[in-house]
Amino acid sequence: MLYRIKTSPPAIDGAAFSLSPDLIQRILKQAKPLGHHSRPGNGNLGFGFLYYGLVRALRPRHILVIGSGHGFSVVCLALGLKDNGKGQLSFIDPSYSLMKNGPCHAVGGQSKWDHPQKVNDHFARFGLEGWVTHYKLRSDQFFPDYSRQLPPVDLAFIDGNHAYPAVRYDFLQTAGRARKNSYLFLHDTNIYVREMLGHAGVKRFLQELKNEPDYFEIIDFPFSSGVALIRLLKEKIWKPEPGSVSAQPCCS
Repeated sequence: MLYRIKTSPPAIDGAAFSLSPDLIQRILKQAKPLGHHSRPGNGNLGFGFLYYGLVRALRPRHILVIGSGHGFSVVCLALGLKDNGKGQLSFIDPSYSLMKNGPCHAVGGQSKWDHPQKVNDHFARFGLEGWVTHYKLRSDQFFPDYSRQLPPVDLAFIDGNHAYPAVRYDFLQTAGRARKNSYLFLHDTNIYVREMLGHAGVKRFLQELKNEPDYFEIIDFPFSSGVALIRLLKEKIWKPEPGSVSAQPCCS
C-alpha cells in the first residue's frame, strides 16, 4: 500500500531576510544605484540582487569594497552578511567628488564619506549598524597597512579610480590578499565612451584577465555600466609587484 505523507515547508525566519519591499525602495532612493542595471519603478535592484545573493551563497567572512558613490554596492553586500549572521565589510573611499577632483578620480561621487557620524547614519538607514567599516583613504594609502589590520579577502568589489593603471593596481593588491576560489567584482566593464576617451580602462584590463584562463574564471554582464565576476583559480596568484603603479594616476 502506498502512503502519501503531506509535509509543510520549513518556516522562514523573516529576520534573516532583509530585502522587504520597503527596504528595497529605501535602497533605490537613498543608496542611489548608478550603472547597476536597476529599475526603481518596479523595485528591481538589478545587479544588487546579484551582490546580495552571492554573499548569501558564498558566506564570506570578509568583503572588501573599493569605491562607491552613494553606497549601493556596500549596502547590498553588507545586507547579505547581516542576513548570514556573520562576516565583516571593509569599505575604502577617500570621499572624492566629481566637482572637486574631476572625472579621472570620481564619477558620481559627491564627497559623501567626509564625516564619520554621517557615514554611520547613512548605513544605519538600512539596518547596517556595525556591519560596515569605512576607511577614508585612497587604495594606495590603505593597502600598505592591510596585513596589520584585516583578514584575507573572500569577496571584493572594485569600483574606485577607473583609469587603467588604477584598476590594475586595485585588482593586483586585492588578489594578493585573497585566496583560491575568492571572487572579485569589477564594476563599469561596459562604459565604452569613457574607455575611448582614455578616462577608464576597466574593459581593457578585463580583456587581459580573459587571456589567462588558467588563472581566472570570468563572467561579464554587459548591461548598463556592466559588471564582471572573477573567480581566482590558483592560490596567491599575481602577487603585488614591487613599485606597482600608483592608484591615483590622472587621465591622459
